[in-house]
Amino acid sequence: MPKTYNETATATAQNYYNSSDADNFYFTIWGGEDIHIGLYRSENDQIGDASRRTVQRMADLAELNADSRVLDLGAGYGGAARYLAKTYGCSVVALNLSEVENERDREKNREQGLDDRIEVVDASFEDVPYDDDTFDLIWSQDAFLHSGRRDLVLKEAARVLKPGGQMVFTDPMRDDNCPTEVLGPILARLQLEDLASPGFYRETLGELGFEEVRFEDNTSQLANHYQRVHDETVARDAELAKVVSRDYIERMKTGLKHWVAGGRNGHLAWGIFVFRKRA
Repeated sequence: MPKTYNETATATAQNYYNSSDADNFYFTIWGGEDIHIGLYRSENDQIGDASRRTVQRMADLAELNADSRVLDLGAGYGGAARYLAKTYGCSVVALNLSEVENERDREKNREQGLDDRIEVVDASFEDVPYDDDTFDLIWSQDAFLHSGRRDLVLKEAARVLKPGGQMVFTDPMRDDNCPTEVLGPILARLQLEDLASPGFYRETLGELGFEEVRFEDNTSQLANHYQRVHDETVARDAELAKVVSRDYIERMKTGLKHWVAGGRNGHLAWGIFVFRKRA
C-alpha cells in the first residue's frame, strides 16, 4: 500500500534539509547555530541574536541543572543543545533526521569542547531510539510541523520522558479558528495536509498525561521573523547565489511571503509551550 501524504512528510523534510541548497541557505542566514524563530526587539535585530533569545527564554522556563538529561527533538545545527550544556552543565541528546546538519553539529561540538556532553543522533522523532522514562526534559524548536503524524511524535516524547518531567517547545501552528484551506500555499511547500494548532497540542498532550504549565503567546514574532528572514535573503542575494541555486532563492522568497501574510492575517500562531508529565 502506498504511503499517505502525511506518512511521507518526514522523509520529505529529511531530503530537504540534507540538500546543499537548504543547508547552505540556513547556515548562511542564521549563522550556523540555530534555524528557528526568534524573539525580536526591533525590525533590524540580527536573526542569530533573536534566535538565541528564544533559546534563552525557553531555558528560563525550564527546570535545569547539571544532573538533567535533555532530549532535543529536531535539533538542527544544535545551537540550543550547546547553550544548555554550557550554561547548565547538563547532558543533551540532539536528535535530528538531517545527517548533513548533524555533521555540522558534531563539528561545532568538537570545536567548543562539548562533545562529551552532547550526543548527536541520526534519527526521526517519530521513532525515538531510547527506553521509556529516560529524559528529564523534552525540548523542541519549530520542528514538529515537519511531521504529518504529530500525535505519534508526542506519544514518543511522552514515552521517553520521566514522570514529573517537562516538555518545552515551540512550533509554527495554525490559529485554532483558521480553516485549513486558507493555508494552502504554506502546506503545499511543506507537503503537509495541515499544521497543528494550540488546541491540538493541549488536547493531545492532555490525553497523554500532561498538564499545561504555561503558554507564552508570541504570535506577532512569527510574522516579524519571516519578514526579517525575507529581507535578509534579499539583501544578501549575491552572497547566497554563490552557494545556493537561483531557483531555491526565488522559491524561498515566495514561501517567506506566504508565512508573513499568514501571520499578519491572524491565520497562524506561535509561542512557547511548557507542559509537565504527571507523576
